[in-house]
Amino acid sequence: MVLPEGFVLPPWYLLVPLLAVLFGVVALLWSLEPPVTDRTVLAFAPWMMVGATLHVFYRREMYPDVVAVLFATPSVYLVTATVAGLLWIVGLFLQAGGVWKTSDRFLGGIGAGVFVAAVSVLVATNVGTGTFRPLWLIVIVVLTVVVTALTWFGLSIWFTDVAAVTGATGALVVFGHTLDGISTAVGYDFLGAREEVPASRLILEAGGALPTAEYIGAGWLFVLVKVALAAVILGLFREYVEVEPKRARLVLAFIAAIGLGPGVHNVLLFMVG
Repeated sequence: MVLPEGFVLPPWYLLVPLLAVLFGVVALLWSLEPPVTDRTVLAFAPWMMVGATLHVFYRREMYPDVVAVLFATPSVYLVTATVAGLLWIVGLFLQAGGVWKTSDRFLGGIGAGVFVAAVSVLVATNVGTGTFRPLWLIVIVVLTVVVTALTWFGLSIWFTDVAAVTGATGALVVFGHTLDGISTAVGYDFLGAREEVPASRLILEAGGALPTAEYIGAGWLFVLVKVALAAVILGLFREYVEVEPKRARLVLAFIAAIGLGPGVHNVLLFMVG
């Protein structure tokens, strides 16, 4: 009743080495103490999308059985975080050696390339099957951009200090959770998708019980909750970002990933039927 459906931990002989490498990466980054700016958080955004795409591969049963469990939830995000962390370290050394201008550009550039390549493979394997439906991708992305822009405009007007302090990191949080909310609502109301997260399912069911469900569906309440939650979190983090900008942005990056990852996963899954 608490964990989402499909939550599968890999066997110990895969989980223990994965956690050991991840902890080693975190320990090394802790010792290096790299700067964390808005650009750093944005550089990690493609990797949030990569993790979601790799999980779609898992849902489409595109991995060999021996490693497939590594790309289930939550291990796929541990794998992605480990790879992204290693590349961040490489980028820091390249920057220190004058080989690369910034580690953020190195990390984000590789992440964007991997994401595009992964989506290309996903599309190529489904375009000939008749299940490729790009219309939902366009609809969800356009709605997400519009709602995000309106939300950020509202924050900039009525809570100027929140928008100014959280910056691009805050915008990513709003975008990620808006994408998750809208993609979930579209899937629930129009595509017959079943929500796997118990808490989210309760909100959708509450929306379905309202008199408005007959006219505008049930998903609007979930979108409203997600957008409002993102805005409230940014308000609560404003002072933390001012006092501890590095740690605060890392936490906000994690919060953004909680929305952006599932949102991208939904969109890609709907796109390939």
